[in-house]
Amino acid sequence: MPLFRLSEDLIFPPPHLALDDGLLAIGGDLSVDRLLLAYRMGIFPWYTENDPILWWSPDPRMVMTPTQLHVSRRLEREIKAGTFTVTMDTAFADVIRACAEVRGPQRNGTWIVPEMERAYIALHVAGYAHSVECWKDGALAGGLYGVSQGACFFGESMFSKESNASKVAFTSLVRQLGAWAFRLVDCQMHTPHLERLGAREVSRARFLRMLQDGLAAETRRGAWSFDGATG
Repeated sequence: MPLFRLSEDLIFPPPHLALDDGLLAIGGDLSVDRLLLAYRMGIFPWYTENDPILWWSPDPRMVMTPTQLHVSRRLEREIKAGTFTVTMDTAFADVIRACAEVRGPQRNGTWIVPEMERAYIALHVAGYAHSVECWKDGALAGGLYGVSQGACFFGESMFSKESNASKVAFTSLVRQLGAWAFRLVDCQMHTPHLERLGAREVSRARFLRMLQDGLAAETRRGAWSFDGATG
């Protein structure tokens, strides 16, 4: 399969034309409209500093529904103990900046480059990107951020400065998404961490069917907050 080079036109090739590793296209921009189109098509940007913008649609895809959430007894005790105060959309820029500071074992730098930070902050201002924050003693201890369209949440990144903080953030989010009748949580790529929380790999074709089903619902746009107590 060829690697597609994007122009200024707001268009992507079909996801099934991606290379074996999931890479679909190169170039374009990170405008709000292009990012929203990408997520609606099951595509997301992922690249490192000094690289061009790369667009991906991997096969298989790591996903879950809110009903698949698995919470260990230990994590449930942590949540009930109230170690963390969990909020939504109160510190989006701080969360994405903290995620950018995370270094994986095979990375020399982060994929959340300044251009990406600006793009997702713009998505947040537009009401489509959301954060979950875990606070401990008034300090940001962990959290995550992602994008929402229809009844779908597309997870982008999470971080922890305290043990279990990102797990508490993720669990609180997924439980709230379930209460809002969300149908899909896109976790993008496999990690043991997400698998333990209930995420599973599905084929790209199945993911795209789940995506279309979720996009039929109205988007919950604007600032989010939890319904009552979290956890």
